[in-house]
Amino acid sequence: MADAVSFSFSDTIAGYVGRFDSESRRLRLKTSDGREFDVSLAGDPSAELVRNLDEPYIDASGHIDEMLSPGRFLFVYGVHYPEHGGRFDAKRLVFLGRGAEDYRFEEPSWWVKQIESLADFYKRAQFGEGPVDFTEYRTEIRLGGDKTASHVQETDTISRLVYGMASAYLLTGKDEYLEVAERGTEYLRKHMRVVDSEEDVVFWYHGISVDGDSERKLFTSEFSDDYDAIPMYEQIYALAGPIQTYRVTGDIRIKNDADATIRLFDKFFLDREQGGYYSHIDPILFSADHESLGENAERKNWNSVGDHAPAYLINLYLATGEQRYADFLEYTFDTIADKFPDYKNSPFVQERFFRDWSHDTAHSWQQNRAVVGHNLKIAWNLMRMNSLKAKPAYEDLAKKIGEIMPAVGSDVQRGGWYDVVERVKDGDQETYRFAWHDRKAWWQQEQAILAYLILNGTVGGDAFLREARQAEAFYNTFFLDHDEGAVYFNVLASGTPYLLGTERLKGSHSMSMYHSAELCYLSAVYNNLLINKREMDFHFKPDPTNLPDRVLRVSPDLLPAGSVQIASVEIDEKPYRDFDAGGLTVKLPDVQGRVKVKVRLRPVTS
Repeated sequence: MADAVSFSFSDTIAGYVGRFDSESRRLRLKTSDGREFDVSLAGDPSAELVRNLDEPYIDASGHIDEMLSPGRFLFVYGVHYPEHGGRFDAKRLVFLGRGAEDYRFEEPSWWVKQIESLADFYKRAQFGEGPVDFTEYRTEIRLGGDKTASHVQETDTISRLVYGMASAYLLTGKDEYLEVAERGTEYLRKHMRVVDSEEDVVFWYHGISVDGDSERKLFTSEFSDDYDAIPMYEQIYALAGPIQTYRVTGDIRIKNDADATIRLFDKFFLDREQGGYYSHIDPILFSADHESLGENAERKNWNSVGDHAPAYLINLYLATGEQRYADFLEYTFDTIADKFPDYKNSPFVQERFFRDWSHDTAHSWQQNRAVVGHNLKIAWNLMRMNSLKAKPAYEDLAKKIGEIMPAVGSDVQRGGWYDVVERVKDGDQETYRFAWHDRKAWWQQEQAILAYLILNGTVGGDAFLREARQAEAFYNTFFLDHDEGAVYFNVLASGTPYLLGTERLKGSHSMSMYHSAELCYLSAVYNNLLINKREMDFHFKPDPTNLPDRVLRVSPDLLPAGSVQIASVEIDEKPYRDFDAGGLTVKLPDVQGRVKVKVRLRPVTS
């Protein structure tokens, strides 16, 4: 057999500086799992600082020697030559900050600026320089923001755009973002919502096909995994954008839609005998066991059981404080903690189930495979729930996932997190095999970043902070599209953008503004309020008469009790003092019409 690596190739190494000899131009780099590499800088590589969207290139080529101080984390892209036992020649270095301990993505405004850039890109792509007219909305958006020939408007992608715009308003207070969120919410209610008065529920069309002034309703899903059925996750994500908008505006109609959709879940998707929610129902009888559903009949999965929490339910609770939503959240996380771990068989959770919760390991594309991001998403959301109602089962499982996952789901050589892998090793395999490829998706990086940020921010630990920083570093170095705007769908293992097929798009069935904006919003919250103990501003624009007792709830997320408090409030740009600092509520004035509310939150340090 030929030598395992007997050819040249380009690749990336993510690591910490061990030592650097400026005379020989040799750099010793240590990866996150402790392996050491000798890197040659003799070929005068370029060097740069990581930069945010809309920032110019920041050249550091003249400062390489002074910046290669021991312990600094950086990325080195170069060429491996199979000579003298292997040689790696650096061609590009990316530093994460000016100082050895500096990480630019921990700057107070980093994520706020990033969400502004995202919002500007998607607003321009969908509506140009004209008015915000959702009849012009299209699901598919090309790399540079142009629309494709497809005239389909999917409910979920509109909702995800609305979520992003509402989140951008929460962080910036810019009315142009709230205008998109509100108009998008109205468009969803008018065109995609179905009010079933007989059943007292609301459900949502998959979307509409637009042809000039006419539109054709798409009742059932057009996506291949869910074709001709009503999948739970599409109904869930129809609520994501409107509920984030509801947090800003307090529009009671949005809450009524959410309650009616939850009644749909409980009436037709809930398994009252065995627990949990089914993944699909048929479009005629609204039955979860109809034969037309095929392999989706009487199935349960992560999306149908767990996605309620991050998509809408946590935000609905934050906006209302109602106990019934807290109870729904507790039921959700009790089910996850009880049913999803499978550590006797795999380091990854189980994600698909039959009705009786036995494991479905032969379903469609998933088979017995793990979506890496779903494991991380569970850890992130368990820690959010643990702040609302602490249970050892929640924290223990979240920490276990956080401790296990780097070795089996991350790329310890280059940084970043993988997509789908086999849940078990076969025969003499030493590593968990990739299902199809070793590419890395933007949304799975989000789950890793948020999981490790909240783990560090709530239970502490240098290891969790290190994982968070490494994930943030990879995402901000390789996923930001500095040429066209927004973020790439996928990159190769090395970080090079992958621009083929639907993965070339900035808008598709799988991608809108949701995950990238959610990442910005919550990374800002966790980095500033929990980890670095810095004040933050949040913006709201409600009509006081729409809120019970005129009370506006301003908690930015489910955070540990007593960890933040209100420092100050402004209403219509004037100081306002009627608030409960520890309770994170503002008693709005008794006035007619909407008011602009700016709330500054302050971390509470022990």
